[in-house]
Formats: sequence, C-alpha cells, structure tokens
Amino acid sequence: MSEEMGAAWGAWMGKVGSALVDEGAPFGAGGVVVDDGSMATPTNLSGYTIVEADSLEAAKALTQGNPLLAGNSGQLSIEIFELAQM
Repeated sequence: MSEEMGAAWGAWMGKVGSALVDEGAPFGAGGVVVDDGSMATPTNLSGYTIVEADSLEAAKALTQGNPLLAGNSGQLSIEIFELAQM
C-alpha cells in the first residue's frame, strides 16, 4: 500500500471514529464449499470492515470518504450487511 493510500485509509478511519468496531483486513485466496461438497468460485469481495451504526442508512453514511469509493469509476463497491442476532 502506498503512503498516500495509507494516509487516505487513516483519514477515513479517523472520520468514522468510535463507530469503527474492527478496521478489518483484506482477503487472501479463498473458496466456496457448496452443500453437495463441490467447490464454486468465490465472489469478488476483497476485505471487510465492521462498523456500528443505528441503521443501514447510518452505516451507508459512514462510507463517505472511504478510499475504495474515491475513483468514481463504477468498478468498486462497498456491500453493507446487518449482523443479525442469534
């Protein structure tokens, strides 16, 4: 990661502040195990970050300034999921 990109990530994490529960990590090689025991191609997810927000809309607002969305190319995206209670 370049120094510039590291600074952009640091700035975004600072902006998110205490809502940042786990800064996450990039994903390495992976696979998908299907219920019939076969393997499938994994999605193109590249990493994870966990934030705490009162709603999906509030979580979406926390993506503002995220370096992944800086390119405005339509090539990268952030998927947001609620962690359901078990």
